[in-house]
Parts: sequence; structure tokens; C-alpha cells
Amino acid sequence: MRERNNDLPPSTPPALLAIDHVQLAMPVGGEHAARRFYCETLGMTEVAKPVALAVRGGCWFEAAGVKLHLGAEHDFRPARKAHPALVVRGLRAFVERAGLDVRWSDEIPGSLRCHLDDVFGNRLELIDG
Repeated sequence: MRERNNDLPPSTPPALLAIDHVQLAMPVGGEHAARRFYCETLGMTEVAKPVALAVRGGCWFEAAGVKLHLGAEHDFRPARKAHPALVVRGLRAFVERAGLDVRWSDEIPGSLRCHLDDVFGNRLELIDG
């Protein structure tokens, strides 16, 4: 647990503003499969990693305000529970057009959502927006 910053008065609210990106893991050498899934299937755009980080492998993707980083791990295990939840305009049509194999969820009444696994088995949630 991080120690409290004693320079701030106790009533000062946190200065957190937003999530900059979410990182998922992938196996070493999986960049081609990541590009195929995140760019071709989900419609994201790959962005170049800084040179100092590119030597580690992995890929970075963006779409609108969404940033997903995939980091290469030698001892890769997919995230089966933890997941990013991405808002998608026209979710049903998007799922059909992309040919995604999803698990629809009715756990939250009034919310259209589904889960799927990326090409490496990482869980993703899609929510209709």
C-alpha cells in the first residue's frame, strides 16, 4: 500500500482524471496475431511504441479515446476474469459485422453487453453505447 502524501491536506480530493490506457498481456512473438485481431477484427489502429519500449515486443492500439497496450510476456497467462470494458456504438451490428464469437450477458438489466476472448484468451467486455 502506498503511503499517503503528507503535503496535501486531508480534505483534498484525488487528482485522478482518467485512464490513459489498459495493458493486457500476450505471448512473446504474438504481434502478428494481435494486429490481425485488434486492427482487422476490432477496427483499432496500431500506434508506434517509443523506441525504448519497442525492443520489449508487444503492440499498442487506439480507437477514438480507447488505448490498449499489449505487452509480451515469456510466462504468458491470459486474463480470464480481469478485463477492459469497451463501449461500442451499435453493438449487435458490430458483433455481426466483425463475426465475433461472443457470450451475451443479461446480468445488468437495461444494458446490452457481451464478453469475448481476444486471440490470446484475454477476456474483453463490449457494452452498447
